[in-house]
Amino acid sequence: MLAGKHIILGVTGSIAAYKAASLVRLLVKEGAEVKVVMTPLAKEFITPLTMATLSKNPILVDFYNPENGDWNSHVSLGLWADLYLIAPASANTIGKMIAGVADNLLLTTYLSAKCPVMLAPAMDLDMYRHPATQRNLEVLRSWGNWIVEPESGELASGLIGKGRMEEPENIVARVKEFFASSRDLSGKKVLVTAGPTYEKIDPVRFIGNYSSGKMGFALAEELANRGAEVVLVAGPVSLKMEHPAVRRVDVESAGQMYEAVVAEFPTCDAAILSAAVADFTPLNRADHKIKRGEEAMRVDLMPTRDIAAELGKEKKKGQVLVGFALETNDEENNALSKLKRKNFDFIVLNSLNDAGAGFGVDTNKVTMIDREGGKREFGLKSKKAVAKDIVDRLKEFL
Repeated sequence: MLAGKHIILGVTGSIAAYKAASLVRLLVKEGAEVKVVMTPLAKEFITPLTMATLSKNPILVDFYNPENGDWNSHVSLGLWADLYLIAPASANTIGKMIAGVADNLLLTTYLSAKCPVMLAPAMDLDMYRHPATQRNLEVLRSWGNWIVEPESGELASGLIGKGRMEEPENIVARVKEFFASSRDLSGKKVLVTAGPTYEKIDPVRFIGNYSSGKMGFALAEELANRGAEVVLVAGPVSLKMEHPAVRRVDVESAGQMYEAVVAEFPTCDAAILSAAVADFTPLNRADHKIKRGEEAMRVDLMPTRDIAAELGKEKKKGQVLVGFALETNDEENNALSKLKRKNFDFIVLNSLNDAGAGFGVDTNKVTMIDREGGKREFGLKSKKAVAKDIVDRLKEFL
């Protein structure tokens, strides 16, 4: 599976650097061509000679060779590679990656790399669980980097906990998984909706809901990581999307989302409608702030235009339409009814009665139901993991 793949292995200053030798050997055995970039401190843990012997390539540490002036081009390395694997990735290097520090060849190569990046963190348990490290890892994930979670066990400090770099065999398995899945949606264009909509009552008040947009953003990132061109139509959320394969269209109201989605759908192979679109909008909107009075206030509402129904009606042969159903009662029957009424190919059901599912959290618990009555139930997972399950199912339809 790795035959002919170009992999840069970045090795940082960590006691886990000794595992990099086995990692190189396994990657080369699988047919990959490996070039190793080491930080100056990494040489204190494992010798360049060992890594050069195993990789069958010169080891790169400095920006240039002081003896003859040869330049080690981080730009050329970034263009050469199909994957940049940093293992072990120390807390120091991870922090520098976030800050854009470029004080060694490993970091300049990271900043100029055109290929995907995978990291295998290695550090003591208190460093790993520190809020700064956890924030940095979450930011790297949001940028599209793959994180190979460290193991729990005995650490070099003598403490026991999470922070030990994953074993080389398991990292190679993740690399294989990456290459197996990373481009399986190349050539496909997918529309994703995310977040809430705000329906204005006056310039300072609106009708909305608690949707954070996290599920839709996770779907957009998963699709883009697997090679799809993604159009993300997002309601008012605080999330950022940095993936170069995602074109983001920001909207506020259900009407604006309708216009954007209807305009984009004809050129798409599929659409995943994960946004929590308001079903009603005020009939009249005040152009000034409504002042408090002694009398009860009445707000008349009218239905918003039904985005899902419109796409279900306009859907052409070969296009796939996926819907979401967030229910509070009679969940499965309500989801089946929506599936048929909106002409979805399959629907993703989740319930507010399930702890850890729904709005504003990082986890979800879903059931996928298709038009033929097929049903797949999943346990509570991170929304990133749920996104992978949904995209796997979408791929089957595509």
